[in-house]
Amino acid sequence: MLAARRLEVVEPLFGLDAATRLVAEVFAPWVQNLGLLIERVEAGRPPGAPPDWQPGAVLRLPYSRRICREDGMVCTQALTALADSAMVVACAAAWNGHKAMTPIDQSTHFMRAVNFDVVADARVLRIGRATSFGRVMLYGTGDNRPVGMVASAFAVP
Repeated sequence: MLAARRLEVVEPLFGLDAATRLVAEVFAPWVQNLGLLIERVEAGRPPGAPPDWQPGAVLRLPYSRRICREDGMVCTQALTALADSAMVVACAAAWNGHKAMTPIDQSTHFMRAVNFDVVADARVLRIGRATSFGRVMLYGTGDNRPVGMVASAFAVP
């Protein structure tokens, strides 16, 4: 006699395609106009990841004169939007899909000025049903040195 086998349906992890749709459908038009590029989304633990691995996302802010101060340095408003956007994508990766959320706290420390592309590496430190906490490190692509660091908390309404 054959035993009935139960098939489990495994949902695909939130990845680059889903993140791209999120940016196009949910982000404000002025944030979309920054031209953010999603370089990596890590919804699941990659092989060989260290024990302290956290879900996250890596986004790039391409350098453009229109996001700069008059001296050619990227303005802090653009860097803040990059960090916030990267954290939204990182939380979506941790949840395996987007949920409406709003920032309730964000502390930013800018370390230096930069006049080239900036990469944001966002990691979810804790995710829950009502709140999530994360950190974002901003790096200059010209020399891979830190540009800023951001600690954030989001509420899920």
